[in-house]
Amino acid sequence: MKVLENIPEADSKENKFYQLTGQNMPDYENYASFISEGKKIFFVGIGGISMCGLAEMSSRLGAECWGSDQNPNQRTAYLVHELGIKIWDKHRAESIDEVQPDLVVFSRAVFDDNPERLRAAELGIPCIERAIFLGSLLRLYDRVINISGTNGKSTVAAMSALMLIEAGLDPSVHLGAELINFKTTVREGHGKKLILSEACEFRRGFFHYSGDINIILNMVHDHIDSYHTPDDMIDAFARFAALQAPGSTLILPSYEARLDSFLRKVEELLPGHLASLNILYFGREDQLTPDGRKPDYSYSDLKYDAAGNPSFHVRCAGKDWASMALRIPGEFNVQNALAAIAVSHLAGADRDSVAAALLRFKGAEGRFTRTGYYNGAQVIIDYAHHPSAIEVTIDAAKHLPARRLWICFQPLTHSRVRGFFDAFVEVLRHEDLIMMSEIYDDRERDSSISSRDIVERINELGGNAEYYPSNEELEAKLRTLLEPGDVLLIMGVDLRNVGDNLTGRHDHMKEVKDF
Repeated sequence: MKVLENIPEADSKENKFYQLTGQNMPDYENYASFISEGKKIFFVGIGGISMCGLAEMSSRLGAECWGSDQNPNQRTAYLVHELGIKIWDKHRAESIDEVQPDLVVFSRAVFDDNPERLRAAELGIPCIERAIFLGSLLRLYDRVINISGTNGKSTVAAMSALMLIEAGLDPSVHLGAELINFKTTVREGHGKKLILSEACEFRRGFFHYSGDINIILNMVHDHIDSYHTPDDMIDAFARFAALQAPGSTLILPSYEARLDSFLRKVEELLPGHLASLNILYFGREDQLTPDGRKPDYSYSDLKYDAAGNPSFHVRCAGKDWASMALRIPGEFNVQNALAAIAVSHLAGADRDSVAAALLRFKGAEGRFTRTGYYNGAQVIIDYAHHPSAIEVTIDAAKHLPARRLWICFQPLTHSRVRGFFDAFVEVLRHEDLIMMSEIYDDRERDSSISSRDIVERINELGGNAEYYPSNEELEAKLRTLLEPGDVLLIMGVDLRNVGDNLTGRHDHMKEVKDF
């Protein structure tokens, strides 16, 4: 059954939003009015990484919040114990009757036949998807910074946030991962002057986000259920750029392989719009912009210390700016740091604040997170789920001193495995050993492909891979393998729990100081 959401339309089909998205513009101002004292908001799927943060921000801004989630976790426990938000561990229509909310917000992981969504529709209660709600919340702030791109959003947003805080700019922040510095996924700044937020491209949700400063980190083809071809992905990012207001800043990666296609598409969609934007580029010094210039923000002289952590030199607007160092490995994190430098510098952060924040930054949760040791082996977990992210994450791990590097991977969603099957095989088959558990999928109902298929193909091509039907079986195997001096890299959303089990880490917001 298809739920018909009660969503007012703010504009006619003649406006730019409709022309670029095929949708009437939601009534953002109306929805934003519910994020205030005396209003009630119910979050369906409140345990999701973005949903829990939006519930927290709404609560701190005065709204009364409730929610439901069938999979309670550390985030839902935090909302209950720290903020007093009541959360049901099952989806039930009766919850809507009890709360009588003014607004219902749902996650894309929640299907159309959800009983709370159905009951809200029956009662005429506005019921909107998470991206529309975030777009409404952003419009409460004077200045908005959007961090977009297929990979790296959480890391760049977290780095940028720490830089802005260090500089005394006091931003509100919405992340797609927990950050130890916040003890949660969000931060509330004083007043509504500045907010920094991730702009996720999933199902084109970022069409609802309008910013003063917008950055695109990369445009790697992903979310194959939404973007069937690489051209579809480029098209979506081009529409996101075209939706931004004239006079806003757009920061682009000079290293993006399809940057020319992106720029042509923006011009095709909205002739003359590019000229109305303040376009800047970031990247390695020798990665030239489409017009043959060095990037506006660039890095060079990349070096690694004995622990595998990089240092590099930064140039800004063609001038030497500073030498920087990170406490997390990998050239991809140098690119992330440079993106954060560009964002924070444009927002007003000074050089000393930027450098200090980078030295303090130890990663967002699940982004090359060092969780501790098991039997003398260092355990690292990472969210990497796309072939391109897997490649750079493994490369970063290889810069660490290790007796032996063990690599484990759990794919995310069946559609991604089906669409990028050959790419997964290619990026994994050259390693000494790959250990894989079964695909994790909490939003699709098609299980016609398996991790076993990837394993078998790797082995057919002369590689070395092992399949484990469950995370528990893989964990049991690891307990027999790990020895002092080893490094264990675990990649995957649900598989990351194995890292916690091995090291005994129970609190993601408690810093591990052994590194």
